[in-house]
Amino acid sequence: MGDFHQGGTVATLHNLTRRPVEELEAELVEFSAKRPMGLLLPSLYSELETEAMPKILEEVKKVPYLGEIVIGLDRATKDQYVEALKFFGDLPQHHRVLWNDGPRLRELDEELRAHDLAPTEMGKGRNVWYCLGYFLATNRSEAIALHDCDIVTYDRSMLARLIYPMANPQFSYQFAKGYYPRVAEGSLNGRVTRLLITPLIRSLEQVTGHSEYLSYLDGFRYPLAGEFSFRRSVIPDIRMPSDWGLEMGTLSEMFRNYSMNKLCQVDIAEGYDHKHQDISLEDREKGLSKMSIDICKLVFRKMAVMGTVFSAEVVRTIKAAYFRNALDFVERYKNDAIINGLSLDVHKEEEAVELFAENIIQAGQTFLDSPMEKPFIPSWSRVESAMPEVFDRLLVAVEEDHREFAGGS
Repeated sequence: MGDFHQGGTVATLHNLTRRPVEELEAELVEFSAKRPMGLLLPSLYSELETEAMPKILEEVKKVPYLGEIVIGLDRATKDQYVEALKFFGDLPQHHRVLWNDGPRLRELDEELRAHDLAPTEMGKGRNVWYCLGYFLATNRSEAIALHDCDIVTYDRSMLARLIYPMANPQFSYQFAKGYYPRVAEGSLNGRVTRLLITPLIRSLEQVTGHSEYLSYLDGFRYPLAGEFSFRRSVIPDIRMPSDWGLEMGTLSEMFRNYSMNKLCQVDIAEGYDHKHQDISLEDREKGLSKMSIDICKLVFRKMAVMGTVFSAEVVRTIKAAYFRNALDFVERYKNDAIINGLSLDVHKEEEAVELFAENIIQAGQTFLDSPMEKPFIPSWSRVESAMPEVFDRLLVAVEEDHREFAGGS
């Protein structure tokens, strides 16, 4: 049974009683009359061919309270888009697949690019951003959940718990972050959260002093979870990173836009496993190495906005503090693994810490060398002010793709 501790600056909604999913869903069906609900699934075409996605689809088919499902499809040819339409075609809920690589959405993207309003990088951030724009365009959903498409331990209770804080009319939350233990197949996972983010936050506070922002981040039990939910009103003003900093960037935007009593985190699963990224020791443009650099740059930028002054000397001091703190955390996690009968390779843990320490320096240098870099995709409010017809254009593009290749309404 989980604890009931309320730590940090945002509310924690625990899983204390293991309520049956049918009970949660019955309430959610009632809530849907006042707060219609939607689900966002950002997916690569390749994920449709994995073990995880068909299971996710079968579970989602059983969900009775969703009124809308939006699938963002990346890296798909025309034939693959047609296959994706068939793959999702059995969903009983109203759904659309955004063919991000198709000519219609590419044409809209090029027009946005001409106004310097388009995402600059391919990836999950870009995919999610266009899907959020589509949710604004359809105006069907008031409460929206997002989760990854590579979860091999998925069941529909995860979605029910994730969206519940946004759906219950008695709650005033605007954003909920999912959390869960990263344990699978007898191993302790979640290296970037365990070995980079937490010791980095503690090190930044040591070097730069107390920060409400850092305390806020430190209160989240799993800040890199790809599962979160939000009210539709959140979407227009959020500025989203297009790189690996999506999850941390979203948390940063919530900190900027909302008071803490509008945010929460919710326990959504007893166990969680998904596709594991390679740590990529030899190539900093891939895997967990690139992720760690992007996350560090994002945190440095956010702190600079709030007045923290960075220099090469400060970055080196942060790196030194991080290295000591991270090694202390390796010892903690080793002991935690032992008492729970889990495996943990201390050599690989310390190897990851060494890589992350090097990447803190690289991220800091990149930040100092590129003060004019634009790290965020523009908000949809800004896009609409420049192109008032953008939502109509987005709707038309998606519907025409659907009619041409699915032949449905």
